[in-house]
Amino acid sequence: MTQMHQGLEQEVRESQYNQIWTVESSLKKKRAPRRKWQVFPGRNKFYCNGRIMMARQTGVFYLTLLLILVTSGLFFAFDCPFLASNLTPAIPAIGGVLFFFVMGMLFRASFSDPGVLPRATPDEAADLERQIDAATCPSGPGYRPPPRTREVLINGQTVKLKYCFTCKIFRPPRTSHCSLCDNCVERFDHHCPWVGNCVGRRNYRFFYLFILSLSFLTLFIFAFVITHVILRSNRTGFLSALKDSPASVLEVVVCFFSIWSIVGLSGFHTYLISSNQTTNEDIKGSWSTKRGKDNYNPYSYGNILTNCCSALCGPLPPSLIDRRGHILSGDPQPAPQSNGTSIYTPTQLHSHMCDQDQCIQSTKFVLQAAATPLLHSEPVVLAPLPGKTSLGGPCSYLAPSQPSLPSSIPSLTCGGDVLTLRDADAHCHHHHFVSPEDTPSSPPGALPCPAHMTPHLHPAQLYDPASQDSLHEDSVRGLVKLSTV
Repeated sequence: MTQMHQGLEQEVRESQYNQIWTVESSLKKKRAPRRKWQVFPGRNKFYCNGRIMMARQTGVFYLTLLLILVTSGLFFAFDCPFLASNLTPAIPAIGGVLFFFVMGMLFRASFSDPGVLPRATPDEAADLERQIDAATCPSGPGYRPPPRTREVLINGQTVKLKYCFTCKIFRPPRTSHCSLCDNCVERFDHHCPWVGNCVGRRNYRFFYLFILSLSFLTLFIFAFVITHVILRSNRTGFLSALKDSPASVLEVVVCFFSIWSIVGLSGFHTYLISSNQTTNEDIKGSWSTKRGKDNYNPYSYGNILTNCCSALCGPLPPSLIDRRGHILSGDPQPAPQSNGTSIYTPTQLHSHMCDQDQCIQSTKFVLQAAATPLLHSEPVVLAPLPGKTSLGGPCSYLAPSQPSLPSSIPSLTCGGDVLTLRDADAHCHHHHFVSPEDTPSSPPGALPCPAHMTPHLHPAQLYDPASQDSLHEDSVRGLVKLSTV
């Protein structure tokens, strides 16, 4: 028997050890450090552990990829063998180089960080708000704050820096907030759905080289497909040539309708690079191309070659968001976006409920006291609010910010078991408002003291925002009418 008991005890211990090991291993898995791209506040997609960064809307990008792959694949499969044997083998070689260069620039523009600026931390946002308040000096109830802008001087030209309410920062020059990706992008050009990403400071050169090389590839395929059809037509006739190479018809149609937009876009961005402008600046008409104008472009070097070298050959700035970095316990998180709505935790909801309750009661008291100015020597009985119950807890104390009553109105004092109104200055350290059925018997003209009140209510019955707001509005409306009389 003892051996059986020992065997059972050993099995129980082993099972307990296994449970402890399982719990510890699960805790270790849960405590594994997370990376910053997993909590990134913008609307982006990340792949390969944060190495690839794209916009959420990537459907058009896959269409771009499909068109390039299908057209190029048909050209290499049906046209290149005939052209290499009848003209020169350099044609498929040049086409292959162009194809790989186009794909490389497309992936580089689509998968890289376009120049996203990190959002302000709560401490940084609060410090910036203090600076703005100190500079504007708000005063008066009807005060309207000026627009949040700052001015800097760049090459003799005044440039305004706008405040971003999402990122809580003043945007640097040439920076704009992308509404699709929800990020502030440095040297923002535009959001391109064809590459599935924003085009900014860190990927603009790759985007330009992509559309430029794609223009050459489209022209190359279009020209040699027509050459292929003409050579075959001279041998076997036009209809026979189309039957022998049906893919050539599809390639000609795709290239014909694509070449105009691609070549036109390449020419437009060549103009932008030569004048050192962005698409965003050109559409808004921010700068003039003439140097003598008042709104001349302060970013232009005055030389086309220098502007092109600056955009295409300058050093590539590092990424500022550190998307693959680990989140440490002491790292500050970005400040939450304020959109005009208030979100309360249970504690904040309770405090907010108390503030509204005290505001309603104080307003009601002022209205009743003002309506009976000749009864200062007698106690004033406050009629309880319908359905109002004792809140208890921290609500039972008046907050320091509670509006004080006029000196002509009697003050509240708590003496013994009743709460009455007297002319002498006194302080009441606690007060409750109860429903009529919970009010104990008391002398006329007195309000029961909360020491004897012990209501038992369900928490859901304590706060009704709709009724509170309506009562508050009625009280304020009555106070305004009374003051006008």
